[in-house]
Amino acid sequence: MAAASAAVDELSRNFTYGALGAGNGSLSGAWYRRNQIHLFGVLLAILGNLVISISLNIQKYSHVQLAHQEHPRPYFKSMLWWAGAVLMAVGEMGNFAAYGFAPITLIAPLGCVSVTGSAIISVMFLKENLRASDLLGMTLGFAGTYLLVNFAPNRTQSISARTVQYYFVGWQFLIYVIFEILIFCTLLYFHKRKAMKHMVILLSLVALLASLTVISVKAVSGMITFSVTDKMQLTYPIFYIMFIIMIASCVFQVKFLNHATKLYNTAMVVPINHVFFTTSAIIAGIIFYQEFLGAAFLTIFIYIFGCFLSFLGVFLITRNRDKEHLPQSYIDFGNIPGKQTLDKIQPDSNGLSYGTLPDGSDSTKSQSGEKKEV
Repeated sequence: MAAASAAVDELSRNFTYGALGAGNGSLSGAWYRRNQIHLFGVLLAILGNLVISISLNIQKYSHVQLAHQEHPRPYFKSMLWWAGAVLMAVGEMGNFAAYGFAPITLIAPLGCVSVTGSAIISVMFLKENLRASDLLGMTLGFAGTYLLVNFAPNRTQSISARTVQYYFVGWQFLIYVIFEILIFCTLLYFHKRKAMKHMVILLSLVALLASLTVISVKAVSGMITFSVTDKMQLTYPIFYIMFIIMIASCVFQVKFLNHATKLYNTAMVVPINHVFFTTSAIIAGIIFYQEFLGAAFLTIFIYIFGCFLSFLGVFLITRNRDKEHLPQSYIDFGNIPGKQTLDKIQPDSNGLSYGTLPDGSDSTKSQSGEKKEV
């Protein structure tokens, strides 16, 4: 009871600090400082996602270069690939640090910046085609990002160990965790026992784990930030509990996501995973950190509309992108000048010839009309 009372007192001081400007009675000064903190977190998230976009395109470019070599080396022996991997780590560190300065409901939807930035960089760097749907998707993504930054919850609270402990044992979070465990076990049962490999099941498992990931990431990042700016928090057991939850949820999240990318087209997995991950992260931020507490209805509505625009932008950018690079599965002789035929030769890996006729016959006729066995 004493620990809970101390946590409530600390929460009250944190919220009073944000509302009264650290005791100086200047509401405008507190609002300005709060916006500065949030803006710093937003800039970290945007820069981190842009760096991730650059790293993905560098790694893709390294794979393209290796594929054109006469004797291609393994990708992990390419310095260019490792440069992309290092940039990926830097971008993820920027996202991690951003959670320590801004709410989850503000940082999580900014993942659309990575998709939008990757589309722009691929056009300039990899010389990919710029489609009308790409331009529309980028426009919607930028519009959604603008609404998210301006209408996301503007509530500042210092994330200390006692604050995390108070939220961790709260009835809202306990009910949410029990409900999430039941859904996760049900989906895992259908996935493992019933051998159901549907993409929605796999990405739902990823999203449920992602909610724990963002909660623990914000807790760990917030306690590290609090240790640097105020008082050491790394001696509390809750810090290491959250750290273990963060690592474990990330590992299993990547496992299920890799399974989904192996079974399904990346152009389908990316937008659906972005929607599921962002929605799960927003719900987790609202329930665990109570980030929408006291928000006006109009603010919530415009925020949801901003999320919808960013989701739609991601769908338009990734729509049919992989299909542009798929090879032809047959040769259509109807397109050869001077030839008029409806037959198409299908690739046949079992025979010695290139392929067979559509009726499955293994024989062809010579010009003299005699039948020869292939």
